[in-house]
Amino acid sequence: MKVSGFTFIRNAIKYDYPVVEAITSIAPLCDEIVVAVGNSDDGTRDLIENIDSRKIKIIDTIWDDSLREGGRVLATETDKALAEVDPQSDWAFYIQGDEVLHEKYLETLKADMLRWKDHPEVEGLLLRYCHFYGSYDYIGDSRRWYRNEVRIIRNDKSIRSYRDAQGFRKNNRPLRVKRADATMYHYGWVKPPQLQQAKQEYFHKLWHDDAWMEKKIPKVDEFDYSKIDSLANFRGEHPRVMLPRIQRTNWQFSFDPTKTRLPLKSKLLHGIERLTGWRIGEYRNYKLI
Repeated sequence: MKVSGFTFIRNAIKYDYPVVEAITSIAPLCDEIVVAVGNSDDGTRDLIENIDSRKIKIIDTIWDDSLREGGRVLATETDKALAEVDPQSDWAFYIQGDEVLHEKYLETLKADMLRWKDHPEVEGLLLRYCHFYGSYDYIGDSRRWYRNEVRIIRNDKSIRSYRDAQGFRKNNRPLRVKRADATMYHYGWVKPPQLQQAKQEYFHKLWHDDAWMEKKIPKVDEFDYSKIDSLANFRGEHPRVMLPRIQRTNWQFSFDPTKTRLPLKSKLLHGIERLTGWRIGEYRNYKLI
């Protein structure tokens, strides 16, 4: 079995993306990792070049900054990386620059890929998600956080990234997938408040025009993490590759998980989900088989 990893990144240093940790976390499963490095102004290419792995294959790209609707440029950059995956690979493992795979799932995912390798009806593997917020001690537990995403796909050139690169489609239909017993850790909402605010100002430009930005994005120096509806304490262990970054934490954030800010309807839906595991009205860009 041959596996290719693929990802994209731009201005990782400027916006404090743990992209080195992301790439390193999936490297044990991959024979190569294609990294589409966008036109950056902060040394991102040097950062990727200095990853200690012969598996890294860099392709240089130019982002189309005019694509300011629905985050479409993110899917475009994803497809550029996917197009460079070795045609001989059976699977392509996608990871974004703020996601990290815990090492405890490496063997599980390898077994899943081997199990379904010769079953063409299985077009991808679905991973659970754990979203950290504010600090490395809290995770999002409300309905605003997506619970699952397809991150391992069959190396089929008819598969393309969908919308803002949060999923994939084949011939404009959702992929048929199996659930993998693994969780991806998402750290996009954990970084110094100043850098989080800078990221928000930049990132929303990928979805919205200047008028929307002027109306919706506050002109402040730091992101206010306190305006969150519901969090839970994280009780597990972080991936080993994240520990140096966690030790460098230079800001504080605290939250009382017993005091949520959920509207009544959300509280009811939240309660049903906790009791039954059923998320009413959940969006699914995949088909479980």
